[in-house]
Amino acid sequence: MAAEDTAAQDEAKQAKPPVQRRPEVDPDNPDARAARRNRHVFVVGFLGGLGLMCAIILTWAVRETLSVLLLMLAALFLAIGLHPAVTWLQRRGLPRGLAVAVVVLGVVLVGCGGLGALAPPLITQTGELVTNLPGYLDELNRNQQVADFSERYHLIDRLKEAVTSENITKALGGALGGVRAVFGAIFNVLTVFVLTIYFLAAWTRLKEGFYKLFPASRRDTAREIGDEIFEKIGAYLLGSLAIAFVAGVSTFVFLLIVGVSYAFALAMVVAVCDLIPQIGATLGAIVVVVAGFAHSPEAGIAAVIFFILYQQLENWVIAPRVLKRSVDVSDLAVILSALIGAVLLGALGALIAIPVVAAVQLTMRKIAMPHLDRI
Repeated sequence: MAAEDTAAQDEAKQAKPPVQRRPEVDPDNPDARAARRNRHVFVVGFLGGLGLMCAIILTWAVRETLSVLLLMLAALFLAIGLHPAVTWLQRRGLPRGLAVAVVVLGVVLVGCGGLGALAPPLITQTGELVTNLPGYLDELNRNQQVADFSERYHLIDRLKEAVTSENITKALGGALGGVRAVFGAIFNVLTVFVLTIYFLAAWTRLKEGFYKLFPASRRDTAREIGDEIFEKIGAYLLGSLAIAFVAGVSTFVFLLIVGVSYAFALAMVVAVCDLIPQIGATLGAIVVVVAGFAHSPEAGIAAVIFFILYQQLENWVIAPRVLKRSVDVSDLAVILSALIGAVLLGALGALIAIPVVAAVQLTMRKIAMPHLDRI
């Protein structure tokens, strides 16, 4: 009897406690549906509020650091533009560090030499141009057609009032504002220069780190597309600088031959404007043509003829040869992208708009179009 009791107790110990199941809830029950709906609304509202908060914080951060971000963007594009020169030196047997040093030293020498040659006459001639501009407007007003137009709309008088030295000084914020602007420009240039050196030195590591953000299955494709994009952007930036340099030198030589004053300042205006896609060359030409007519009618007519011929040469001979390996973007896309870039980021946006559009276009052609063709 005792043995049977012991066996029964052992069986009771070994027996598993019964599993208590939660009562099944009918999914069609109105209470269950209401609970799910309330939980879903809460989750959606919480995630939406969190996303809105993150967007507000991100917008605030971008607005507060926009100037720094623009400097970083400028340095990045300069590094991309100078990278082909570093690669060329590496193929000639130089280590990457030495190649970067040679390129940076070359940029410093060219920049300092150009600044030393152009800055004194540019500052002097720009100051004289601002001082004598009212007199040039008087000369321009002696033209009968211009005088009739000015008399109707009082254009010359308004321009003379606007370009006085006092108004220009006020526009620049006075002497203190001018000094602050000069030091601010020097600081920005040095910042971009230092960041460009860093980007050039660490370019391979930065690029590979960017490619690692893609899944391993897509990494080779991302590397192929990215390398092609960087190559095209670099070729475009170097080509644009070369074309602007040719435009400035050609204008300077023409102005010396014609005898128009302030050749340095006007040539620099043309070179800088020529960096702006499509419309930049026309803007620079207008400035020089106005200065030519202010000098003499013959000089103005010669300037019109010169820029008509030069722009045809640049559009059909120089630019296609220099930029043939870089971007292939339609004229409409160039104009629209330049306008949008200028509105968003100012002059920097107008300069980088075309390579950005070319990068998007290449990505669409390599990824989106094949995917759409398979559907």
